[in-house]
Amino acid sequence: MTSALRVGDRAPDFTLRDQHGVDISLAATQEHAELVVVVFFPFAFSGICTGELREIRDSLEDFQHDGIQVLAISCDPMYALRAWADADGYFFPLLSDFWPHGAVSKDYGVFIDEGGFAGRATFLIDGEGIIRWTEVNPPGLGRDFTTYRAALAELRAQRHE
Repeated sequence: MTSALRVGDRAPDFTLRDQHGVDISLAATQEHAELVVVVFFPFAFSGICTGELREIRDSLEDFQHDGIQVLAISCDPMYALRAWADADGYFFPLLSDFWPHGAVSKDYGVFIDEGGFAGRATFLIDGEGIIRWTEVNPPGLGRDFTTYRAALAELRAQRHE
């Protein structure tokens, strides 16, 4: 894995297909949301990833509403993401970075060459395309969304000052 993007960096734009075959771009998403949460995860149907996406699903008000949009990205094929979304009730976009394999994950510095998958990383991106908060964990270590929620609260407070 190369060096992941950091707070203050400009987030690279991308267009990927979601679990329904619809093209979703970061730029178009930013037109409708103040903040975009980009969640990279290694594999559909794996234990830690399932737990993390279930937490997003079960706390969707923290990740997706009129001011925030979550985009979850892995290198899995679109069809695997669709089966997983249908099985677990994920109604937010699951984006396939399958081909060219891992291109977006590489742009964000979170692709793990040895395994051919996206690392476990989260980027909170503002409407101007600037990364305002990030967390990058090794594949075997799940995210603690407590720090995400604290960063989100701080950003909201700054916007309302």
